[in-house]
Amino acid sequence: MSDIELDELSSRLPELRVVDVRRAEEYDGSVGAPCDPRQGHIPGALNLELQELMTLTEDELRQRLGGADGGEVVCYCHSGSRSAFAVGVLQRFGYDARNYRGSWHEWARTELPLQT
Repeated sequence: MSDIELDELSSRLPELRVVDVRRAEEYDGSVGAPCDPRQGHIPGALNLELQELMTLTEDELRQRLGGADGGEVVCYCHSGSRSAFAVGVLQRFGYDARNYRGSWHEWARTELPLQT
């Protein structure tokens, strides 16, 4: 499956399952990159840090993602690197995972809503 772009992601919220793999401080907006004009996360996104994701069993992962078996998931981080790695992990567990390469660096530059 290909990466997801900003227009598709924003048009499919809130029904699309979105996972933010950044650190908790980035997710809640208390810490962020100075190059981003806004801090926070995409509305409705679940925070599952990449380091934690890599330690979860299949059952634990399914529980964290709401008990769903597989299905479509979009991952993002700050610039698309951590989320690309997360996509590979999720795909190995049977998820139809896609990377939002623009990630927070792109979202923060739009007028789209955010949560803190």
